[in-house]
Amino acid sequence: MAPSKRSTSTASKTPPTKKLRIGRSTSSKASSVLDHTSISGDSDNSASEEQVLVEDEDEDVDEEQPLGPLGVTKNAHAAQRVLTHQRRAAKPHSALLADAKRAWTLAQQNTISKQERATHITSLMGIVRGMIRDIVFKHDASRIVQTIVKWGSQAQRNEVATELQGRFKELAQNKYSKFLVVKLARHCPSHRLPIIMEFRSHVIRLLLHREASQIIADIYELYSNATQRAILLRDFYGRESALLPLPQKDEDATKDVRGGLPIVLQGANAEQRRRILASLKENLDLMFNNSDKGPLRHAIVHRALWEYLSEIVRTTDDGEREKTYREIFDSCKDLLPEMVHTKDGSRVVREFLARGTAKDRKDIIKVLKPYVVTMAKDEDAQFVLFTAFDVVDDTKLIAKSILPSITQNAKSLQVSAIGRRALLYLLVPRDPRYYTPAMIARISETDSLRTHTSKKSSDVRAAEICAAASSDLLSWVVCDGDEVSRETGGSLLITEIMLEAHGDKEAAIEALLVPLRTSYPPEGSPHPIDLPHTSRLYKVLLQGGHFSHVTNAIVSRPNFNPSAFASAFLRHIKSADIAGMACGEGCFVIAALLERVAADGTPGECSKLNECLCGLKEDRGKEIKGWAALSEGIRLLRSKATSVT
Repeated sequence: MAPSKRSTSTASKTPPTKKLRIGRSTSSKASSVLDHTSISGDSDNSASEEQVLVEDEDEDVDEEQPLGPLGVTKNAHAAQRVLTHQRRAAKPHSALLADAKRAWTLAQQNTISKQERATHITSLMGIVRGMIRDIVFKHDASRIVQTIVKWGSQAQRNEVATELQGRFKELAQNKYSKFLVVKLARHCPSHRLPIIMEFRSHVIRLLLHREASQIIADIYELYSNATQRAILLRDFYGRESALLPLPQKDEDATKDVRGGLPIVLQGANAEQRRRILASLKENLDLMFNNSDKGPLRHAIVHRALWEYLSEIVRTTDDGEREKTYREIFDSCKDLLPEMVHTKDGSRVVREFLARGTAKDRKDIIKVLKPYVVTMAKDEDAQFVLFTAFDVVDDTKLIAKSILPSITQNAKSLQVSAIGRRALLYLLVPRDPRYYTPAMIARISETDSLRTHTSKKSSDVRAAEICAAASSDLLSWVVCDGDEVSRETGGSLLITEIMLEAHGDKEAAIEALLVPLRTSYPPEGSPHPIDLPHTSRLYKVLLQGGHFSHVTNAIVSRPNFNPSAFASAFLRHIKSADIAGMACGEGCFVIAALLERVAADGTPGECSKLNECLCGLKEDRGKEIKGWAALSEGIRLLRSKATSVT
């Protein structure tokens, strides 16, 4: 079909145009021009979009304006800035926020003095005063108000908290303003209770809220006293508990507040008790069923669960007790790894271990197995491991599922005191040298249950666990003993491994004595004997055990032969170095060596050691630290040599 005359004539009159460049720069430029046209309000412009693009392209070619790094012209950037400025200006409180941002930029600098910051904060407070409730939900305004709370005076902080009263629940659910709630709870002690009271009756829903969940947890764990925690926990007990008076912080109520659920149930009849416990279980099930939202990692949930578990085990009806215990265990057994990191959560898991059957314990160990290393480094979670070592009769299961994760990571665990405790528990459980009375009391909380649910003797179980862990620990000493023995904590761990581990220790002894071959006194880096903790390691091994203040004697260990260590010591160390150590920092080590050789050494060893120290004279005693112990050892050695001859 031939084109019409009108269309042909129109096409012939259209001047030739330059072909548009196809690319990002062209499209960006076109959109910028169109936006600029719409902003200017030129509604009478009859040119089509194609004509506008063509004219713009011609202008660009004629003026030869430089293109930006992404091919966008300077005019396009300018138009975009104008558009952005106009869009911001159209928002509510734009002028106030612009002024506030200028003052905020000055106030948050790290290089200004305290007086200058106070001046800027006062200026900033003057700008936003009275408008905080309206602007605080915006991301930039929320940071401005947080700066006032962080750096402002107590009066300014209280003023902000007072202005926001009645909206704390709403603030906690906003992804920007939620941080302000935590800061107010931290810096405004007098406003903590009003903040918590606004959360009352909404705690369960807020714990399941993506933004508010962590806010409730932080306020409960970090900034609340016992009274305020009790108020937050009341929501778990259901509507029945809402009829009871709130806990008050006074002399008469302090004890009751700390009692928690038992005090709530104290005056309740059987039906009320049943309803409160049913509500508590219902709310806990709600947390378990929504574990993907993260409520199970919070201490407030762990506390509610421990209170419920503690209450149901007090039930006099055996059938009812077993039924409710089984229901709560089955509901959360797959979620136990999320609870072990808090005090109450750890106590819950330990209760399940101590009270459960062999199958229950196997299920618990199965879900905890991937997290053993992390638990060993956590102060609360490691108590779950200690309880597992104490109550599980199937030590082969322990040796297969838990011990490899600990012993094969000994190098990383021994760096911290918490990690070393996990390793030491395999060797010397509940030893007062490494565990405080409070720790031992906490570990012992499940001992009463162990007598009913475990058949093995605790000594037999501990010996089997120690034997299962010994091979990996001795191999680690062979590989890293030289380096680790120079560390304060590492030397203590190696001492216990050598004294308590089962198996052949010849290679480990060789690894520990190789560093002593260097000449003494040293010329460069400190000699191992000059390090107090390393020197103590060798002294204890030569003695064959630790000194007991109760018996006033050395408690020898059956799994270590100090005579073999003394013989290896004499083989590795030169006579001149032994004499040098006796006159230096190694005086007590050589004194222990003298006593050991005098007690168990061969005549050849006695003769060699006597020759090494024959040059020592009593007139040098005042110069040598520990001369009394050293001279006593020399006397014992010479006495034995005389008796032999």
